[in-house]
Amino acid sequence: MLKFELHLDVEKPTTAIELLNEHCDLSINQIKQAIQKGALWFTKDQKQSSILNNNRHNKYTQRLRRIKSTLPLNGTLHFYYDENVLAQQIDPAQLIRDQQAYSIWYKPYGMLCQGSKWSDHCTINRYIETTIKPQRPAFIVHRLDRAASGLIIIAHSKKIARAFSAMFEEHQLHKMYQIICHGDHRSHAQPEKITLAIDGKSANSSFKLLDYNSDNNLSLLEVSIGSGRKHQIRKHAAAINLPVVADRLHGDKRFKYDEKLNLQLCAVSLQFECPINNTQQKYDLPENLRPKFKNVISLLK
Repeated sequence: MLKFELHLDVEKPTTAIELLNEHCDLSINQIKQAIQKGALWFTKDQKQSSILNNNRHNKYTQRLRRIKSTLPLNGTLHFYYDENVLAQQIDPAQLIRDQQAYSIWYKPYGMLCQGSKWSDHCTINRYIETTIKPQRPAFIVHRLDRAASGLIIIAHSKKIARAFSAMFEEHQLHKMYQIICHGDHRSHAQPEKITLAIDGKSANSSFKLLDYNSDNNLSLLEVSIGSGRKHQIRKHAAAINLPVVADRLHGDKRFKYDEKLNLQLCAVSLQFECPINNTQQKYDLPENLRPKFKNVISLLK
């Protein structure tokens, strides 16, 4: 698969397409598609940093999608082409509720909450910006892991994004998850409180049994968390010997999974005070999008 990057100083009036066409062997159509998927960046002044580190860039460097506009002089164009990344495809997100200033979505397995220098076409905010009507900017205010699925809030202005970010920081937004785990949770405390530190930081989770499948020794659990450490639910589940099904990172390596089986961790409920009118809001994920024993069993090896 073709992979390369270019850093081109803008020394004469030109467009991004013209400059890239002079310096790479891609077709015009290939260049356009890569730009639309987020592979192009522009630094306003070449005296500033001209190298990007994956997801980190300074205020002078921004992703660029304009292909017809003449570029400002003395800037630097950055083109990150990775054929493998650009070919990636994901299932679409699903709109749960549009409140105009913000919206609630179902993020499927595999969809990202953050892009890279190579692309952003697989991120939920980019998907929303290109599909929602009327068209609006989309700001991430909290994240779900790539492997996780479920409800996510998207703000449509910087003001609303700041309001939701503050709510998350102050733990004013309640989230509920469901997971399917290997093992029997019936003998555990209900609910079971787990306070195992993660990466040296305090963390607490609450696991409650919803259902048990004895034929396959699987437990469906409801989970709430009082902290938001990286992979907290997955690590806490593994710590009590109830690894989340299809957790290929923290789970039991003895279990082998069909490649079609996704991580069985889903955000199923969101509850918060609306930052617009201060009313209590609660959103529940439809049953057909939640983890189900029947969807797992056929793909277990």
